[in-house]
Parts: sequence; structure tokens; C-alpha cells
Amino acid sequence: MADSAAPRPTVLVTGAGGRTGQLVFNKLKERSDQFAARGLVRTEESKQNIGGADDVYVADIREAGHLAPAVQGVDALVILTSASPKMKPGFDPTKGGRPEFYYEDGAYPEQVDWIGQKNQIDAAKAAGVKHIVLVGSMGGTNPNHPLNSLGNGNILVWKRKSEQYLADSGVPYTIIRPGGLQDKDGGVRELIVGKDDELLQTDTKAIPWADVAEVCVQALQYEEVKFKAFDLASKSEGVGTPTKDFKALFSQVTARF
Repeated sequence: MADSAAPRPTVLVTGAGGRTGQLVFNKLKERSDQFAARGLVRTEESKQNIGGADDVYVADIREAGHLAPAVQGVDALVILTSASPKMKPGFDPTKGGRPEFYYEDGAYPEQVDWIGQKNQIDAAKAAGVKHIVLVGSMGGTNPNHPLNSLGNGNILVWKRKSEQYLADSGVPYTIIRPGGLQDKDGGVRELIVGKDDELLQTDTKAIPWADVAEVCVQALQYEEVKFKAFDLASKSEGVGTPTKDFKALFSQVTARF
């Protein structure tokens, strides 16, 4: 049994084989004095990619019945599953125009970002999970956002539907909607929170994956951010002061959705 004075919360990260999910999973494992981490991935191959240990579960989030073992005994859930569009082969950038995108059969946003996330929320609620952190995306207030046209997937529409489902679930939640994701160093920028896609009208509408991952981990630690939703972006490196005080950052968040 864990020390009854301060048991470590067990945190399940889904989409743990993905870009942000893997970062969150690794951050939790690095802080094993604070958290007991579990990961959930879609394939055995993904499981091997992230270490292949017993703390990684393989399950299809589209199948509600597959999720019970992974959420059993979990205190908090971080949802990082997402449909991802693939580029149609044969695109030649030298000829101008735009590449075309498609989703693989069964992996459309409706199935992954709506049904798959709804299944996770339902399974977590049934298992008594006490906090769900869901990473969505900025842009959801605009049905005509260009991301929706990729592969005719309406990805932001379905993401927003699952965000709303979580907000209505009764489980304490935190909804994080990052802007454009960048492959840059984390921990060196001033982070900015917003609401209702207002940041998309500014010059600060992107954020490194690593900073999104850190915000997910920090969100597990502060009551201020429960039953809250926020947009997340960063200033350019070298502008402002790198964010270290997450309690102060989260205390700026007022919106429930």
C-alpha cells in the first residue's frame, strides 16, 4: 500500500504513443515521487516504442468495453488521443497548390475525437476517476475553420463536442485548447491563457509541444484549474519571462467552457 499520509495519484495518459502524450507520460514517470503513471496506446508497436512495460495498456478507444482495465484504480485521466489526417501521396510542392488530406478508415475525427473520447470519459466516470484533463484545440468556435475541411473530417467540431460532453459529465475537468503546436524547447517561454479563440486574433497563437505537456502535468496539481477551460499559447522565446508559477497562470483562468 502507498503511504497513507500522501498516496501518489495514479494518472492514466491516453494517446501515450503520440507526440504530446509521450511527453506527458515521460514527465509523469520522471516525477515518480509525485505520480504513478500509466499509459494507454492503440497498438503493441506503440507500446514497445514507449518502453513496453506493464504500466502501458493497449486498447481501442473506439470500443467502450476495452477501457475498463486501464482506468481501474486511476485518480486522474489525461486525454491526448486525436485523429490525425494523412497527406495523400503524389503531392508535388514544386507545382504549387495544396496537398490533399484524408483519414484512414475507422480513424475519422467522429470516431476518434468524439466516440473515442466519450468512451474514455464514460469509463473514467464509472471507475470513479476524480479529474479529467482533456487536450483539445483552439479554433473550435469557428465552424468554418480550415482544419475542419481536412479530409472532410470536421475535426474541431467533433473535438468541441467531446469537450462539451466532458464539461457536462459532472467529473472535475480541465480543458486545455492549445494553439499551433511547435517542435521547440519547453520551459523557456512565457505562457498565455485565453478564451473563446481570442488569441487567434493575435500574434501569439502557437506553443511548443513540450509546454503543452508541462501544463497538462501542472494541471493535475492545482484546484484552481478544475471545472475550467482555457486556450493556451506562448510568447516568442526571449520575450517576457518564462512561466514558472503555474498557480498564478491558472488563477487567470475564469471560463468554465
